[in-house]
Amino acid sequence: MRSKKPWLTLLSTALLSMTLLAGCGGAGINGAASNTGAQGESTTTPATANAPVKFNFYFTGSQNVKDLWDTLIPMFEKQNNQVDVNPVYIPSGTGAQPTYDRILAAKQAGKGSGDIDLYEDGIGVVSQGTKDGVWQQLDSNAIPNLAKVNPDTMKDVDNYAIPYRSSAVVLAYDSTKISNPPKTLDELLAWIKANPGQFAYNDPSTGGAGSSFVHTVIYKDLPEEDIHNSDPSVMAKWDPGFQTLKELGQYVYGDGIYPKKNQGTLDLLMNGEVSLIPAWSDMVLQQINEGLLPDTIKMQQITPGFNGGPTYLMVNGESDKKEAIYQFLDFVLSPEAQNVIVEKMNGFPGIELSNMPQETQDKFKGVAEGFRTFNIGDLGTEINKRWQSEVAAQ
Repeated sequence: MRSKKPWLTLLSTALLSMTLLAGCGGAGINGAASNTGAQGESTTTPATANAPVKFNFYFTGSQNVKDLWDTLIPMFEKQNNQVDVNPVYIPSGTGAQPTYDRILAAKQAGKGSGDIDLYEDGIGVVSQGTKDGVWQQLDSNAIPNLAKVNPDTMKDVDNYAIPYRSSAVVLAYDSTKISNPPKTLDELLAWIKANPGQFAYNDPSTGGAGSSFVHTVIYKDLPEEDIHNSDPSVMAKWDPGFQTLKELGQYVYGDGIYPKKNQGTLDLLMNGEVSLIPAWSDMVLQQINEGLLPDTIKMQQITPGFNGGPTYLMVNGESDKKEAIYQFLDFVLSPEAQNVIVEKMNGFPGIELSNMPQETQDKFKGVAEGFRTFNIGDLGTEINKRWQSEVAAQ
């Protein structure tokens, strides 16, 4: 029996070595071992058939935003079976701020991503997250299709966010009544006075189209950098703009009637009660496509441009799923995915129009450029308060 022990020892050592080697194999997309199942059981699945890397994507908005991601995510996963995108939808109006707060709290507590790997929101959250150091800076080495995005747009956010779609407030007009619409803000103000009752804008506190018109008038003669300034000192410069808005009251629809919400002025245009309004480009296109607005309704941007800008995707800097997220973002910026965005959202592509089919380029000609992104923080609320007391109440 003594003579067998060395052989048993050698055999045990060999089996132990094989077990350890097997346990070290099978790195996933992020280099993490993936030889355990969903419940932690060991598996014998070969490395090439590992479970997909799963990341959490939080987004908010109306139903059309959910419908968009419900289309794009399966398209991506069909082409990339090693990535599993878990969408978490926060319906518009239910409060997206807690999501950002959760990202920041997790970072400050040293607890990683807080299970939020990718997030969608506007310029305000991009700026706040950049200041707080929560977003990952991005480049085209990791996301090749990022090279298709306008460099100036990326410069605006210092590459901390991806502008995957855009829309803007434009002039929407009845081309059967107006053959030569205003091209500048000065021309627009003169047109309103020359055509009393034919222009309408909605209460700025009820929708972005009316708010854009009000902001554009107030900042008309202010330095360009002020549209990116949230310092309360800017408020001292608003007097001329508010005086202009007060003077316009007698010339707008109904001698000073301001409809509620963006749709309110679109309804007036639809019914022929007015012939010119500020409106969101995607709303106009959608309602033309649905036959709610006639195709004689046309759009045009003015100079200086109305508010507009992208909706952004931000990568949580604490996420350990970045490689998988970058694959997804590269797909979102592909012409294939961008075409779905145009069709479903009637928004401008996030990539430059030159990368899109000619039909899409023609659709947005003269509309998808020239808009400006206003980032004035809480000053927007102060504008609404003053507008209510000085313009609406006169």
